[in-house]
Amino acid sequence: MSQPFELGCDTNSPNRNLAPITAEIDAQGKLTVGGCALSDLAERYGTPLYVLDEASIRQACRAYREALERHYPGPSLAIYASKANSSMALSALVASEGLGLDAVSAGELITALDGGMPADRMVLHGNNKSLEELALAYRSGVMVVADNQHDLDLLQTLVPENGEPVRLMLRFTPGIECHTHEYIRTGHLDSKFGFDPDELEPVLRSLQGASWARVEGLHAHIGSQIFELEPHRDLAAVMADALGLARELGHPVRDLNVGGGLGIRYVSSDDPPSIDAWVQVVGTAVASACRQRNLDLPRLLCEPGRSLVAPAGVTVYTVGARKVVPGIRTYLSVDGGMSDNPRPITYQSQYTACLADRPKAEPEETVTIAGKHCESGDVLLKDLAFPACTSGEILVVLATGAYNVSMSSNYNRIPRPATVLVKGAEAELVQRREQPEDLLRYDLLPERLRSVV
Repeated sequence: MSQPFELGCDTNSPNRNLAPITAEIDAQGKLTVGGCALSDLAERYGTPLYVLDEASIRQACRAYREALERHYPGPSLAIYASKANSSMALSALVASEGLGLDAVSAGELITALDGGMPADRMVLHGNNKSLEELALAYRSGVMVVADNQHDLDLLQTLVPENGEPVRLMLRFTPGIECHTHEYIRTGHLDSKFGFDPDELEPVLRSLQGASWARVEGLHAHIGSQIFELEPHRDLAAVMADALGLARELGHPVRDLNVGGGLGIRYVSSDDPPSIDAWVQVVGTAVASACRQRNLDLPRLLCEPGRSLVAPAGVTVYTVGARKVVPGIRTYLSVDGGMSDNPRPITYQSQYTACLADRPKAEPEETVTIAGKHCESGDVLLKDLAFPACTSGEILVVLATGAYNVSMSSNYNRIPRPATVLVKGAEAELVQRREQPEDLLRYDLLPERLRSVV
């Protein structure tokens, strides 16, 4: 079993660790994060519980910002991909570190704006934006990433005559494959995202002289949870060609957005590049590609999401039922599962787990950690070497800061967990736990059904 607290923790690049950078074992042998014992948080706030380490998030933000300054000779901006975990607290935190933010819905836009993220550091993504979402972005001064002609057609109807032009970034598919899960590959040609490469020039020509639009950027993204660096070098060349074309056609393009995608360490065998190494490859490649084409350096944008917040998060559960299927499997059930972490059933994602009060206990058996939902596939960790434990003990799953709360659901009408932010031995509630009665808030019972016996 991988230990969650490891000697040699990379404090500069949190994505390379199994646990948050503040993870320690206290004098009582308990696992702490941000100076808070996780079992104490479980008792205080209940389980399941999302715990976010502020220090890990801030360090990841700084690692991106400082690496861009170090490795790219032009202006730059790291933009948090808030689909990974959207909240007012996280929006405020990354804004305070000088980052921008990308949103893909009105909900994410409002959350970020109310959290204090400056509109001029934000972009709106999405392959099927509604008129209302586009209008909100336009009114707020948020740059719109145009994914297709439908976006452009809707935007043209929004901008009043002699109105301020909408700030546009055009997204296109660069045709680059990466070794990642099929569902999170976005750079290959068969993708729902972005204009095809052969559409880019006609679109740029159609926008020449358009009074309602100002093309300020280009965007391409090659996938997620990527450990390879070479595809990013290939992407730089493709994007530099597009930049040259856009400028040749008279568009004032200053931003080149290479997306995100840097992977993290979910299990001990994962070995992702550091944030610095990823930025060095991207920054150097973009600068070199632009110089080879005699192009003034654009502002370099990147969109980290998972690598900013996933390593900072853990989920705390209480162990419940135990079922032994002789000669086949031992199931250990917890009080959460696919409603608070749908990634294992969706992507077959793997994780590392331990006991909160015995994190260094040696494995004694092989168990499968199952969720409580009425679904056979509701399994968080399969065939895990684990210490023997009893009902009521607190179990911790690591690296759950990204795509857990944001993809959570109320399957089986189970309320979503609370989230706490920990720092300096203090915990602050940043998202309240839903209550069962909250799930009835939007239900309506027709009068004719009230008399059903």
